Amino acid sequence: MNPNSKRILIVGAGLSGAVVGRTLAEAGHAVKVVDRRPHIAGNCHTERDADTGVMVHVYGPHIFHTDDAEVWDYVNGFAAFRPYRNRVKTTSGGAVYSLPVNLHTINQFYGRTFRPAEARAFLEEQADTTIADPQTFEDQALRFVGPDLYEAFFKGYTQKQWGCSPRDLPASILKRLPVRFNYDDNYFFHRFQGMPEDGYTALVGRILDHPNISVHLNTEMDPADRANHDHVFYSGPIDGWFGYDLGRLGYRTLDFERFTHDGDWQGCAVMNYGDVEVPFTRITEHKHFSPWEEHEGSVLYREFSRACEPDDIPYYPIRQVHEKALLGQYLDRAQNERHVTFLGRLGTYRYLDMDVTIREALDCGRRFLADPDSMPAFTVDPL
Repeated sequence: MNPNSKRILIVGAGLSGAVVGRTLAEAGHAVKVVDRRPHIAGNCHTERDADTGVMVHVYGPHIFHTDDAEVWDYVNGFAAFRPYRNRVKTTSGGAVYSLPVNLHTINQFYGRTFRPAEARAFLEEQADTTIADPQTFEDQALRFVGPDLYEAFFKGYTQKQWGCSPRDLPASILKRLPVRFNYDDNYFFHRFQGMPEDGYTALVGRILDHPNISVHLNTEMDPADRANHDHVFYSGPIDGWFGYDLGRLGYRTLDFERFTHDGDWQGCAVMNYGDVEVPFTRITEHKHFSPWEEHEGSVLYREFSRACEPDDIPYYPIRQVHEKALLGQYLDRAQNERHVTFLGRLGTYRYLDMDVTIREALDCGRRFLADPDSMPAFTVDPL
C-alpha cells in the first residue's frame, strides 16, 4: 500500500462507485465500498433465471451505447461485449410499429409510400408551425410530428410514464427521441453499442475486483464511519444524505409484473404500449437481450410506472420546477460538506445513461488523484 494512501469510503456499489473505487484503488488508496442492497451493480444488476437460464435485467433493460471511445475501451477491458442493436416496437391502435418514428413507421401509419423528402415535407404539413419555440413536451411533438403521430406514439405512453400531462413536461424530454426519414430502426445512433456477454453484474464485479477494494453488501452507511476515512464518495440520494429534512426529491419508480412462456412470446426485446387505456408502458422479453444464447423458455416483465414512495427504488428524477428548487437548497448545503463528493444518478439527481455515468466517475476519480485536498462536492453541475 502506498504510504501516502488515503482511506476512501464509497457509498453505492453501482457503476459510479465501482469506477471511482477502481480508479483510486489502482493508485494505491484503500477503498471501502458499502451498499444497502444484497448485490452489486445497482439498477443495472443482472442475474440468471434459475428455471430458464435467461439473463434477466432485474431492474429493467440496460443497453450500452456511447460515442465515448475511452469509455467503450474501459468497459471492454472488464467484459466481453457482444454486438447488440436495440430495436423497439410499439403497439398503438391495434397495430405494431417500429420506433423511433422512421420512414417505415410513417408509411405504415399513413398507408403511403413516401420517399424521404416526401415524408419530410408531409410531416411539415402536419406540424403546428405556429409553435416557434416549443417549451413543453406536447409543443415539441406537435411542432415536429403533428397531432396524429403525437397521439399514437407519444401522448399516452408519456402520460403513463410520468404520471402527468405532456403539457406539464419540458420539451427536452422529447428532443432525445429523433424522427428518421430513412428505414433505420436502431433505437440509438451511437458508434459503439453492445451488451456484456456475462451481464452487467459480472462487469461491475470485475471492476471492483482489486486487492485495495473491500465490498460490504446489505450495509447502510454508518455516519460515524466518516471519521475513519479521509474522503467519502456518495452515490446515494442527495436528499438522503441530509435525512430528507427539507423534503424528498420527486422520482418515478417502476413495478414489474413477471410472467414466463414456453417459447418466444412477443418476438422482440421491447414492446411499448402507446394507448393510454393499457395500464403498463411496455413488456420486455429478456432472452432477446442476449441473442447469441438459445433458451426454450422465456422470462417477461410488464412495467408499470408510478410515483416513488419512501420505500421504493427511485428510477427517474422528475426535475420539474418544485424539485429543482428543492434540489437547489440541497446543493447549497452540500457545498458546505467537507471531504464529501456527490456523484451518479442519485447523488446529482439527474438521469444518466451508463456511458455518461462512467465518464463522470472516471473524471471524478482522476480529479481526486490530481488534488485530493481540494476535491469539491460536485465535479459536474447538477442543475
